[in-house]
Amino acid sequence: MTIHHGDPFATPEGQRSPVRRLRGRLAAPVTLWTAPGPAGLTVSSMLVADGEPGRVLGLIDEESELWSAVEAAGRFAVVPLGGADRQLADRFAGLMPAPGGLFATGDWHDAGYGPLPADAGTWAGCRLAAARPVGWALLVEATIERIVLGGADDPLLHHRGRYRELGR
Repeated sequence: MTIHHGDPFATPEGQRSPVRRLRGRLAAPVTLWTAPGPAGLTVSSMLVADGEPGRVLGLIDEESELWSAVEAAGRFAVVPLGGADRQLADRFAGLMPAPGGLFATGDWHDAGYGPLPADAGTWAGCRLAAARPVGWALLVEATIERIVLGGADDPLLHHRGRYRELGR
């Protein structure tokens, strides 16, 4: 058995996309998007735009189960994740096994927009407004219909291919 000090499946340095490398140098929030179905996906390429109404914009995989569920239901939930949610983020990103399905582990409750982790303090309920291809992803735009603000937990961030927390 050989133990590698790096990822043996990683793209060699000289073959990596400069656009992807630039994106990796920008710290991004780690969020969980869920929709009735249920379906869910870890999403880091997203932002919130203030206004009347407020909007959520995000890049997701057009072939994902999440997109099929969002398209069918016309709504979804966005949950910012914290430092204790690394395994949850990995599971919904497809980086960790999910025996029995994505929602088989942990406690969940339905808020009408999609399943939420029982301990989700902050979340937004969103209504699909538009979607269009952008690059290799689908740009999803939604209006925010409901916001629940919980405690100010340290957010989980994604930077240069790794999870980070503020101050760490």
